[in-house]
Amino acid sequence: MEFQPSDNIKAKKSLGQHFLTSVDIARGVVEAGEVKEGDTVLEIGPGKGMLTKELLDTGATVVVIEKDTECIPYLVEAFDKEIAAGKLKVIPGDVRDFDDSLPFETPYKLVANIPYYITGEIIRTFLEREDKPTTISLLVQKEVADRIARSEKESLLSLSVKAFGTPKYVKTVKAGSFFPKPAVDSAILGIYDISGEFFKDLDEKVFFEVLHKAFGEKRKQIGKTLGDLIPEEKLPIDRATRPEDVSLSDWKKIASLIHK
Repeated sequence: MEFQPSDNIKAKKSLGQHFLTSVDIARGVVEAGEVKEGDTVLEIGPGKGMLTKELLDTGATVVVIEKDTECIPYLVEAFDKEIAAGKLKVIPGDVRDFDDSLPFETPYKLVANIPYYITGEIIRTFLEREDKPTTISLLVQKEVADRIARSEKESLLSLSVKAFGTPKYVKTVKAGSFFPKPAVDSAILGIYDISGEFFKDLDEKVFFEVLHKAFGEKRKQIGKTLGDLIPEEKLPIDRATRPEDVSLSDWKKIASLIHK
């Protein structure tokens, strides 16, 4: 299923849409998500169904949530047999509105080509949910995937991901694999072994409050940004360290010193 630029459905700039046009990349995203027959998969923003088709070909049951009302009838027509067979469910709406419960049974895997501008929000939202996916496979901006999975410097997002799972930079995806062509390259990002085990003996709310406080002034030294929370002599690392240079394990030690 190749996307044809002459089709009536046009990518909407307001939704940050860039339709995937490469079958090989679509298959790569599905493989990175370790999708197999019998799985339940949530796909966010399927657009014209390039990823959806590859997901269905694995034998998985797929639930798609699509905000673009113009894409809904296209998907319903293109996948009418799969919908009738109960292998595909098409749900109109914004996935960010499903706060309390998802419209399907767990466990599930998350696979998506999401707009760049909501990448961080989507990743954090699904990792922090009580009903977390078991794996995540996303097409994201290359720089974001680099920062999460390959950079020696940490960020609020990279630490959030590593607290819940293991990120992997799977593959670079050239801008020409999308229509319209984005200004930068993308990458397939996989997140594996997702769980809440990291917070078994740690207050999750306190942990993220500490991270937000430190990265809110990320150019400042830890001793200065956290001085009102932890006495300097109790810090387990050098007070002159900047947030991006603090490891996940040290952040856990720091957060463990704060009692609320």
